[in-house]
Amino acid sequence: MGIRYYKPTTPSRRHASVLDFSVLTDKEPEKRLVVRLPRTGGRNNQGTITSRFRGGGHKRLYRLIDFKRQKDDIDARVVALEYDPNRTAFIALLCYADGEKRYILAPKGLQVGDRVRSGQVCEPKVGNCMPLRSIPVGMAIHNIELTPGRGGKIVRSAGAAATLTAKEGNYAHVLLPSGEVRMIHVACRATIGQVSNVEHGMIRLGKAGRNRWRGRRPHNRGKSMNPVDHPLGGGEGRTGEGRPPKTPWGKNARGGRTRAPRKPSSRFIVRNRKHGKGGA
Repeated sequence: MGIRYYKPTTPSRRHASVLDFSVLTDKEPEKRLVVRLPRTGGRNNQGTITSRFRGGGHKRLYRLIDFKRQKDDIDARVVALEYDPNRTAFIALLCYADGEKRYILAPKGLQVGDRVRSGQVCEPKVGNCMPLRSIPVGMAIHNIELTPGRGGKIVRSAGAAATLTAKEGNYAHVLLPSGEVRMIHVACRATIGQVSNVEHGMIRLGKAGRNRWRGRRPHNRGKSMNPVDHPLGGGEGRTGEGRPPKTPWGKNARGGRTRAPRKPSSRFIVRNRKHGKGGA
């Protein structure tokens, strides 16, 4: 897998790049594993905009992903690696020994023809899924459950991987990509390996139109608005912000902590993630 660059036939092409999808299988998605994905335009059931700058974009079909991996002790063969327009990672189509097919998040290094398995005790190889109590300390994992049986909730984006650092009693210590160390019950399942499409963050869109294809509408600046619309709006001519960046509702836009101070799950955090510009 690599990155493909265009010839600079236009100003936008000069800086645009796309992934080389040569490792993916050239096939249509499995019909029984796709459903219609309705559009919201960033609006809730009452028509109120709850997520700004959303709308348009290409039509999509949602691929049903097996985040729970509860089909235990049955070998599955990887029959295809596919692109999923709804997520940054690639997905793998598994065909189990009994004929059932399911999609999973494709780990880095998984290839067509490989065998994967899930269960209480499995070989710790890429693509296998098992509870944290059965995974050796030091392994890279992804698609991690926070509650046993609820399915993987964290570490699912392209190139992400967490590290199982320790086990103490009924809880395991997991180092997350953000730098946070969290206690997770050992009965929660995780998949071995790093999520595929590691080079996703190196892609340059090159032009505004590619954002529109993704359903992202133009995002205007606060200081270009009127005072009635934004705290940074107004003034004679162009001006600097002159104060910390704010949301339209007056809250800090960067650097402010947004986690609820008395959130019940805070007791499971051993070490907080690093804050500041640039992330962890």
